[in-house]
Amino acid sequence: MPSAPTTSTADLQEFLGAAREAVNRQLRVWCSRVEQEVGGRVGEAMAYSLAAPGKRLRPALVIAAHRELGGSGDATELAAAVEVVHTYSLVHDDLPCMDDDDLRRGRPTTHVAFDVGTALIAGYRLVPLSARVLASGAATLGLPDERLAAISTELYRAAGASGMVAGQVLDLEAEGLSVALDELDRIHRCKTGALMTASAVIGGLAAGADPAAIDTLRAYGREIGLAYQIVDDILDATATSEELGKTAGKDAAQHKATFATLLGLEEAGMAAREHAQSAIDLLGGHGIDSKLLAGLARYILERKK
Repeated sequence: MPSAPTTSTADLQEFLGAAREAVNRQLRVWCSRVEQEVGGRVGEAMAYSLAAPGKRLRPALVIAAHRELGGSGDATELAAAVEVVHTYSLVHDDLPCMDDDDLRRGRPTTHVAFDVGTALIAGYRLVPLSARVLASGAATLGLPDERLAAISTELYRAAGASGMVAGQVLDLEAEGLSVALDELDRIHRCKTGALMTASAVIGGLAAGADPAAIDTLRAYGREIGLAYQIVDDILDATATSEELGKTAGKDAAQHKATFATLLGLEEAGMAAREHAQSAIDLLGGHGIDSKLLAGLARYILERKK
């Protein structure tokens, strides 16, 4: 097998910085709209949630896959729709009935900054907002209706009962229980991996990639999704709240099964590296010569928050 393509750290950081700023510009536009159109505390809470600083890794995956699979035009707004869905999931994940967290992305969580009822409604209303952002982004790219339909199906399947919602339910049910590795994999292929997988696939679909390439992107996304979660578990056990921008040590406090506790830190680190390398190998093995997507897989391993 040929060696995996590589991109320099500086080039990758430049891409991530540019993608983050471009997505943030789109989110600022939509924040202004929801404050005007929704209004009141719910509109403020939606805008507050969307404006929270973040890595914007999922939209960066959309942009990278679109670019590397031969897409043309500006996919930023399409990618921003994925971040809106991700934001909805964070707002609800932090609620007292879920993970009960008061810090997210270095700021008070939405239900702390406002109140639980407002945060609950704001989270729900981010879902239809994401559909508007998605449709606007597709129009910017001039995508045909059938391609928008495929992209929409991909995104909302990942967000729904067979994706993130299922993962959250399984995660809550597993608290305080002894969980086998295959069950932990199942939880996080849904809770974390589903939207990461969808991000890569959506970029490919927007670019008009062929079915074989889409299948490869899907497999790549599944691998980096697990790598991301394993690193997340390691960081929760080893980093500080200031470093993470969210409350460290929550997994242990809530008696959650994690890759770090199940495997130990060293073996968990090895597993993360194996999943990331598998993602890279899948690209090369199926003819996708993408330094950028390979670089993003490596970035997931090296991130500090």
